[in-house]
Amino acid sequence: MHVTLPDGTRLELPEGATGHDAAAAIGPGLAKAAVAVRVGDEIRDLALPLADGDAITIVTPKSGDDYLYVMRHSAAHVTAEAVGAVIPGARLGFGPPIEDGFYYDFELPRPLTEEDFPAIEAEIARIRSAKAPFARSVMSIDDARAYFAERDDTYKVDQVEELARQGEETVSLYRQRDFVDLCRGPHVQDTGRIGPVKLLSVAGAYWRGSEKNPQLTRLYATAFTSKADLDAHLERLEQARARDHRRLGRDLGLFHFDDYGPGFPFFLPRGMTVVNGIKAAVRDELETMGYDEIQTPTMLSDELWKISGHWDHYRDNMYFAEVEDQRFAIKPMNCPGACLVYRSRRHSYRELPLRFAEFGHVHRHELSGVLHGLFRVRAFTQDDAHVFCRLDQVQDEVRAVLALTDRFYRRFGFERVDLKLSTKPEKAVGTPEMWEAAEEALRNALGDRPYGIKEGDGAFYGPKIDFEVTDVMGRAWQLGTCQLDFNFPERFDLTYTTADDTEERPVMIHRAITGSLERFLGILIENTGGDFPLWLAPEQARVLPVADRHAPYAEAVRTRLRERGLRAEVDGRSGSVGRRIRDGELDKVPFLLVVGDTEADAGTASVRARHGGDRGTMPLGELADWLAAEAQSSAAP
Repeated sequence: MHVTLPDGTRLELPEGATGHDAAAAIGPGLAKAAVAVRVGDEIRDLALPLADGDAITIVTPKSGDDYLYVMRHSAAHVTAEAVGAVIPGARLGFGPPIEDGFYYDFELPRPLTEEDFPAIEAEIARIRSAKAPFARSVMSIDDARAYFAERDDTYKVDQVEELARQGEETVSLYRQRDFVDLCRGPHVQDTGRIGPVKLLSVAGAYWRGSEKNPQLTRLYATAFTSKADLDAHLERLEQARARDHRRLGRDLGLFHFDDYGPGFPFFLPRGMTVVNGIKAAVRDELETMGYDEIQTPTMLSDELWKISGHWDHYRDNMYFAEVEDQRFAIKPMNCPGACLVYRSRRHSYRELPLRFAEFGHVHRHELSGVLHGLFRVRAFTQDDAHVFCRLDQVQDEVRAVLALTDRFYRRFGFERVDLKLSTKPEKAVGTPEMWEAAEEALRNALGDRPYGIKEGDGAFYGPKIDFEVTDVMGRAWQLGTCQLDFNFPERFDLTYTTADDTEERPVMIHRAITGSLERFLGILIENTGGDFPLWLAPEQARVLPVADRHAPYAEAVRTRLRERGLRAEVDGRSGSVGRRIRDGELDKVPFLLVVGDTEADAGTASVRARHGGDRGTMPLGELADWLAAEAQSSAAP
């Protein structure tokens, strides 16, 4: 048999050779350093056999993210052992590596709190210093079931039984010291190869992600190969905490979550101002691009969702209600409603393209364990648009969407936008010729733009382009999408009359720019740290009277600013001006205007800019004109 190395070299090996055999065949130094082998997209234990033709990479401490993945997997086992030592009686769930760290789920006889962290971290340090080897063994399904049942490891027994249902006949276990865990691996050679570990937080998590199962305690942690790397990561986490949209949303009075509606955000007046600003920016684009805005019902007959296919593929994520013995569904998506709008009357080829836009409020059932601020909610607003066009019009429509995203993301400070083209999946509707033409139209529309390819990742109804933005923390978010759809026009029997008086089906383009207004706002809050640009700030100026006698003039200043279309308030509370200036800075108000005797007598205001410091004293009329011009210029794409 042979395997292929990263440089394309073919390495001949005996039949049944393992990853360790491959490393040894390349060289003794590599065999000593090897911790795992990457086979395609999978990182495996070195003891597992390779197959003829496998493309492999030997994982060593110099392998970057692959090595971190293996090392963090090992750190999860050590952490589980440490928790069991600090809290005897802990039952083990899952403990996988994740992006930037790992977690482990436990059923515990008492609550685990951050006060336990020092003791657990000290135990982790002792286990690391022992340099105990990770030893792999194999058991039959029956022996493994009996082994964990005898140890009263309920969740491990459940995992063994699930593997049996999947057809597995044996399972692998890993031991370090006296700690044994069910695991596929791989792991580093010994506990001394694990870098510094830091426990981060505690959360709840349902076993296997189902709210029908017991809720376990999830301990999040991370590990790096060096203390310097760990410290740099912790610094990034601290910056992220300072920008956490949930905290800023509360502190800035933007939105609220209530126990009476978990996962359903309440937008407060200041937050609604920002949401309306985002909507206005979208509508500015719609007006110039020939879109017609529509509104479709929030609740529609369940028969509609059977036609659309959501009943078969999305029913568990939908909410339902009954009215006069008829079953309705609360919409999780806007597309079927847009199809009904198109179908409400006949259309000619001369009318196409038709562009329908909607700020549709949708509801999707999410498990409580995955709800996360505005990023994962049960109700949100999509800035959807559905374009109905001929196939020969697709390229121009997609180019218009690309230009729109360029302008829109730049307006909100997102400079890096990565494009991904997803092509035909295995299960797809439409003819091969139609798919070929659609994918070619998307490629031509992309032109010279750099983009990635996601082979086979298109929707079953058509190929798509996804838009990923990178925020100030270096995190990538998929926001917008542009999808071609041949399925809905077929399902809903949508047609248009051609030039020779025949009926043809339009192509349906699903287009979203923010994706979800709520999620977009959450990202924007974290990207800006709540320090919105002037045009979007919920409070653009705050007037601070020095004493009570200056309150009437402060009100006059506010009135003058509001007449110029500015959002201005007065902070007339008792207390020092310095304290109120500090409060204005904490509230991230762009301009603070101080007025006392001198300003009231002269008809001026002392201007303090959040970015730029003291701007001196300005006449009221000049100030209002200047602030209005600043707000307008800050809104430019």
